[in-house]
Amino acid sequence: MKFLDEAKIFLKSGDGGHGAVAFRREKYIPKGGPAGGDGGRGGHVIFEAVDDLNTLIDFRYQQHFKAERGESGMGKNRSGRHGASKIIKVPVGTQILDEDKETLLADLIEDGETIQLLTGGDGGFGNSHYKSSTNQAPRYAQKGFPGEERWVWLRLKLIADAGLVGLPNAGKSTFLAAVSAAKPKIADYPFTTLAPNLGVIAVEDGSFVLADIPGLIEGASEGRGLGDRFLGHVERTNVLLHLIDGTQEDVVDAYKTVRGELDAYGDMLADKQELVVLNKIDALDEETIQERKAALEEASGGDVFTISGAAQIGIKPVIYALWQSIQSGRQSARALPEDQETGPWVTDPDEISEDEPAELDSSEALRD
Repeated sequence: MKFLDEAKIFLKSGDGGHGAVAFRREKYIPKGGPAGGDGGRGGHVIFEAVDDLNTLIDFRYQQHFKAERGESGMGKNRSGRHGASKIIKVPVGTQILDEDKETLLADLIEDGETIQLLTGGDGGFGNSHYKSSTNQAPRYAQKGFPGEERWVWLRLKLIADAGLVGLPNAGKSTFLAAVSAAKPKIADYPFTTLAPNLGVIAVEDGSFVLADIPGLIEGASEGRGLGDRFLGHVERTNVLLHLIDGTQEDVVDAYKTVRGELDAYGDMLADKQELVVLNKIDALDEETIQERKAALEEASGGDVFTISGAAQIGIKPVIYALWQSIQSGRQSARALPEDQETGPWVTDPDEISEDEPAELDSSEALRD
């Protein structure tokens, strides 16, 4: 299946049905009065996140989505049927942005999560609504209200627990294939990976998802290479696994290049927890391994793992370090709502006297 993570689509909710002009006609009641029913409401446009999709490729072939219009009212005060809503299914992790591609309208990150983006137009009133003491037989009804319409961008940001980053040909895809059942394309040339790959890694007490994105180059945050487009796929991760090709002469420069791009990209990518890994040690002698490991530890300010993805050397310690970081991140995320038990206008409940009510800012006061 081809991977597509951005698409522009047109949406239109249904127009409301027109009200009816009709009159009650019975054998012994020749002037029964108005009996026109109301028009039905137009259908809404609803997005639903589903787990069984992982690309926006379907939106390459269909860009226009319209909900049904409501049916017009009928005689005998019968209302028209409401138009069917248009439900658009998207992968979990899809963001919906305005046409300017900057204003975020919705972020669907849970399976089954829905949002009604456009509301259908209301149906018009039938002529029975306009009967009055001075007009017993109105011969007019209200037209249905038009639905809403707009262009939006869909942007997919994959949901993964950890993200693989590094320069092209650092061995990211080889590592992913070694630790999971994923089968990314692997070859001995840069930019072999042209789209993100996901792999599920099983550990003793659970599992986690690792995302491999195309390699970064200097200037990726400004659009060079492929990295700029795909860096968004590691925004939601708890930890970054930074792979560095140990066969490079200057491993510190390789490390700093990727760190610079993460920092320039923004969205707190550079602030994420990072595990630094020196890869391809099977091609190095022990003295070179230790020299380059020490140089990386000095540059990163932390421990550096040494592995060979191809020979599957030193992989288990990296996996368990990743798992510990992910569990820590999950626990922090679960604890966050517990820190927000009080309302936004209360900083310390003990500061409020029982004898007099707390004063609320006018912008925070509840309104009927």
